[in-house]
Amino acid sequence: MTTIVHSLAPVLLIGGGAASVADVMAARELVSTCVAVDGGLRLALASGVEPVAVVGDFDSVLPEDLAQVPEAILHRITGQDDTDFEKALARLDVPLVLGIGFMGGRVDHQLAALHALIGPAAPPCILFAEEELLFHCPQALSLPCVAGDVVSLFPLAAVRGRSTGLEWPIDDLLLSPGGRIGTSNRALGDIRIESDGPGLIGIVPKRLLSALIPALVRAPLHGQRPAL
Repeated sequence: MTTIVHSLAPVLLIGGGAASVADVMAARELVSTCVAVDGGLRLALASGVEPVAVVGDFDSVLPEDLAQVPEAILHRITGQDDTDFEKALARLDVPLVLGIGFMGGRVDHQLAALHALIGPAAPPCILFAEEELLFHCPQALSLPCVAGDVVSLFPLAAVRGRSTGLEWPIDDLLLSPGGRIGTSNRALGDIRIESDGPGLIGIVPKRLLSALIPALVRAPLHGQRPAL
C-alpha cells in the first residue's frame, strides 16, 4: 500500500460530514499539515486551508473544488471494501490524526468512522464531534480533567479496564457491546484510564484537545500497526 503523507507531527484530516470552520481553525492552531478526504475538500477550502493531499473515490467532491487544487495532490482510490476515511487513514505515516467532518450527519457514516478508529491500520486518531472528542483508548491514558467533566467509555469489543479519578470506577469490569458500557461517567479531577485490549472508545470534552494530543502520541498502543 502506497503511503501518501509522511510526517513526524500530527496531521489534520478533513471529511465531508457535519463540521465547522471554527473546528478547523481550532485544530490548525495545533496542527499545520492537512489532508482532505473527498467532499471534505470544500470545508478545507472554505477554511482557507491548502491540503497537501486529497484522498477518496471522489464521488462526493465537487468538480469546481477539485479545480482549485493541483492535480498532483489528487489521490483517487476506488473500491467499496473500505470507506474514504479508512482509505486515508491507512495511507498516512503519522503519529496522530485529528479528524474533522466524520461525526454528525448520517448515523451510518458515524458508525463507520468509529469502526475505522479501532482498525489495525489506523494511526491514533481524535475525532471532533459537536461538543466532544472521540478516540480509541490506548493501553493507558492520563488527562487533566476537572470535577464534573463528562467522561464516557463505549466498547466496540469486549475489554476490561481500570481507572482512577472517575466517579464510577471501571476496575476489572467487562465492558462489551450489548453488555455493560461506560457512558455518562464523571471525572472527580485528573483521570487515568487503562484497558487490557483494543476496542474501547473514549469520549471527553473538546476543551481537552491540547492535552489529549500529546497524551495519545506518548501512550502505549494495543498491538503494532503494520508497516506501510
